[in-house]
Amino acid sequence: MSITVVTGSASGIGAATRTRFEKEGAQVIGIDIKDAEIIADLSTKAGRESAIAGVKQHCGNSIDSFVACAGLATYVRPLSLIPSVNYFGAIDLLDGLFELLKQGRDPAAVVILSNAALWMPPDESPYVQALLNHDEDEAWRILTEYEEADGILLASGQAYMGSKFALGRALRHRASNWGRLGVRLNGVAPGNTDTPMLHKVLEDPNTGDGVRSMVIPLNRFGKSEEIAAVVYFLCSPEASYVHGSIVVVDGGIDANTRPDCF
Repeated sequence: MSITVVTGSASGIGAATRTRFEKEGAQVIGIDIKDAEIIADLSTKAGRESAIAGVKQHCGNSIDSFVACAGLATYVRPLSLIPSVNYFGAIDLLDGLFELLKQGRDPAAVVILSNAALWMPPDESPYVQALLNHDEDEAWRILTEYEEADGILLASGQAYMGSKFALGRALRHRASNWGRLGVRLNGVAPGNTDTPMLHKVLEDPNTGDGVRSMVIPLNRFGKSEEIAAVVYFLCSPEASYVHGSIVVVDGGIDANTRPDCF
């Protein structure tokens, strides 16, 4: 039986991912703040270290796949929680579990990004650079500056998009070394997906109208199960030559928004 570790396993895409892997016969070790095998707060360094230790206790010397689903949206306060979970909560566990993945069977890891990460401007953001430098305190400081200069609404968008953009870059930075050592690493960039997180975004007067007005060529929100299906494929032997890629699963939003970019 293969062993899969999933963060954010208690709800949304993480819960659907857990269900899909279990349906395929995997043993799933979930990590979340509640209703999981490992209870850990990934917004803190201590929580991330506890999660890694918990995986080692549950799984011994190896795991076969790791999926980083835990994430926070723009409505979360304080803003510092967004990069702490979205970026550091994924990267610290990726790096912390790498040695266990190396010992797994056909090992692979997937991180959940966002199609919004693809829309970041190409100029270098100090916030993104702080994340890539793994400087959590500096990232928090920069977000405070953004909030003071631009207000909470714009700053929350920068916090979210930047965290997902940096995560995608960090993934690709690791692809060469991970591939040489036999571990595949990919990302999935969902669009608007019918989850509790999306419901809260829709209820937020600052963001709801913008999300509802977004043009989706397939004319509907995605389902968590549809995202989980792509995640499972990327972790399976069927995707044995897919590595360092970011797969957009958004019903055509990105193609509609950036038709000349791919």
